[in-house]
This record gives sequence, C-alpha cells and structure tokens, in this order.
Amino acid sequence: MADTQSTTEPGPSAVAPLSGLAMKRRGPVAVWLGLPIITLGIYQLVWYYKIHKELNEYDRRQNLSPAGSLLVLLFLSWTLIAPLVSFHNTGKAIADAQRAAGLPVTSSPAASTWLAFVFGLNVWYMQRELNRVVEAHPDAVGGGVSGPGMMPPCST
Repeated sequence: MADTQSTTEPGPSAVAPLSGLAMKRRGPVAVWLGLPIITLGIYQLVWYYKIHKELNEYDRRQNLSPAGSLLVLLFLSWTLIAPLVSFHNTGKAIADAQRAAGLPVTSSPAASTWLAFVFGLNVWYMQRELNRVVEAHPDAVGGGVSGPGMMPPCST
C-alpha cells in the first residue's frame, strides 16, 4: 500500500536509494548454523531482532517493529502460523530494501516462509538476500549510506 502511494507522488522517492543507515554484512552459514549452535539458539533470536531494526533504519518508509517480530517468535511459535507469517513479512521487507537499493528484487517472501521447513534454511536465505543490499553500497562509511541522489530521512 505504501509502495502504491510513493510511486504516484512526483519526485525521486520512488526510485532513489534512501539515506538510512547501512546494514551489517553477516555470513549466511554462520547466522544459520554456526552461531545458533554455539549460543544454543539464542543468536537466531538476536539476529532476527537486529535485521528488523537494520531494515527499519535503512528504509524509513517501512514500518517494522523489531520487538514485535521477536515477540512473535518467542511467544507465538507454538501456533506455527504466526512465525510463518512473520517470515513472509520479513521476506517482503527484504524485497522492499532491495527495491530501495536499486537492485533487481531476488528475495521471495514465499521462499523466506517455506525454507523454514527445510532445516531452517530460511535464515541462510534471508541473510544472503540482505547481503545483496549491503553489497550494493560499498561506499557506506560509519553506518550511513552515501552516494548521489539520496533522499532525506522521512519525519513520519
């Protein structure tokens, strides 16, 4: 819905990358398998919170709740449906970040959802797709994305 509104407004906001903070590049295998084994699964929850926070800071047009996403995994994982919806929404947010970075959208919300049933590979997949956004801004210094055509941060 927000995408429809932003494309109908005149100006560079529909196609220009955003001036939000840069995301951290992480190793997909370390995020998926290594660190969760070492920390007995706690790192995966920390990672899920951090990527939502970074996505929110990168594209301020997105209205993500890092704490809400984490609470869904913590308290509603027994329902099985709520985490799958959260994974799907995370896949959409990653696709939106790729679009905002000016990249072709390769993130699939369906893959972010259904790969959870295959040894939890959705974590590896989502981090790999997030790394594409990070690699699109190699000149990001000090946590900020720099470059020509950047938008000022939204006040809403």
